[in-house]
Amino acid sequence: MEFQGLPEGCIASILSRTTPADVCRFSVVSKIFRSAAESDAVWKRFLPSDYHSIISQSPSPLNYPSKKELYLALSDRPIIIDQGKKSFQLEKKSGKKCYMLAARALSIIWGDTEQYWNWTTDTNSRFPEVAELRDVCWLEIRGVLNTLVLSPNTQYAAYLVFKMIDARGFHNRPVELSVNVFGGHGSTKIVCLDPNEELPHRRVEGLQRPNARSDGWLEIEMGEFFNTGLDDEVQMSVVETKGGNWKSGLFIEGIEVKPKEEN
Repeated sequence: MEFQGLPEGCIASILSRTTPADVCRFSVVSKIFRSAAESDAVWKRFLPSDYHSIISQSPSPLNYPSKKELYLALSDRPIIIDQGKKSFQLEKKSGKKCYMLAARALSIIWGDTEQYWNWTTDTNSRFPEVAELRDVCWLEIRGVLNTLVLSPNTQYAAYLVFKMIDARGFHNRPVELSVNVFGGHGSTKIVCLDPNEELPHRRVEGLQRPNARSDGWLEIEMGEFFNTGLDDEVQMSVVETKGGNWKSGLFIEGIEVKPKEEN
C-alpha cells in the first residue's frame, strides 16, 4: 500500500510523531496530507500536556477554533502569566517551552528602595513594569525557576534581557553572570553589558557582548544547562560587587530561559 493510500487518521497519527516543522512540510504533499496536517489530533501532541493550566493564567482569553491556531498563537508571541511576573511562549519549530521571569519575579538587592531602583513602564516591554537602576555600587540580581515547568530532555540557555540608557559606572567593569542547577552542574562567565563600550584593556579583551533583539531590548547569554525533567531548581545571577563604583542607567526587563539553538 502506498503511504498516501493510508486512512487520514493513520497519516495524522504518523505526523503527530514528527515535529511542527515537518508537519508543515508534509502538508503540501497532497490533499489528504494537508487535511491530516490541520487536524487537532496532530497539533494537540505538539502542545505541552499542561497547556490548559498555563493559558488559564493569562488575563486575556485564548479562544482559538483549532489546536493548530492555538499552537501558532503561542509560538508567535508570549502570553503573560503569574499575575504579570512571567511570560510563556513555545519555540515555533520544536514546540519546546520558553519562559521569561519579569524583573518583578527577580530578587534585586535594594530593588524596593527608590534611592537605588525605580519601577517604571516601557512601551517595548511585555510586562507592566521594568526595573530602572538609579544608583548602586552593589549590583546583585538573582532569579530561580523550577525545571519541572520546562520541556524535559532539552538543552536550555538563560538570557539577561535589558537596556542601557545614559548608563554610567559600567565602563571597564565586567559583570559576572552565572547559571546553576541546584545539586548539579553550573557555569559562570564574565561579560560586558554595554554594547557601545570599547574594550582596549587586555583584562577585558574578548568578553562576550550583548545582542540586539527584535523587540527593542538587548540580551546576553548567562549560561546553559540540560533539563533532565527531574524536579530541580535553576538559579541565575547577575553580580558586580567588586569595583565599588556607582552604576546607573541599566533597565531590566527580566531573565528569559529558552531552548538553546543548535549550531
